[in-house]
Amino acid sequence: MTPPITPFSNAAVQRTYASYPAPIRERLLVLRELIFATAASTEGVGPIEETLKWGEPAYLTTRSKSGSTIRLAWKKSEPAQYAIYFNCKTTLLDTFRSIFPHDFVFEGNRALVFEQSATPPADALAYCIASALTYHRS
Repeated sequence: MTPPITPFSNAAVQRTYASYPAPIRERLLVLRELIFATAASTEGVGPIEETLKWGEPAYLTTRSKSGSTIRLAWKKSEPAQYAIYFNCKTTLLDTFRSIFPHDFVFEGNRALVFEQSATPPADALAYCIASALTYHRS
């Protein structure tokens, strides 16, 4: 596995990434780095906790409590796809759908789904991540 820019602090999360097929793992690691970079550049977010939720890498604003959980996942049932999940009890996906109606494939009110062969729009995705990381700030 290519070493990530942000080192893993949770061995179970690292093992989970290592278990993914290489092309998907590389895509998910890019999303992981975008989450950490967005958190670092977004005022009031603070450090991110990386853990597992439902066996999938999850990112939480445990210290600041500024945001909603973000998860990254790959499903064996859809081997050429991966996704970024947001809390389905928030209005995040409705907001993303209204701002970026043609930029993403939406899965209900919980996920943005990507094809392994495509590159997600980084700026739009960073906006979505920042929105989730600051969801509880008002």
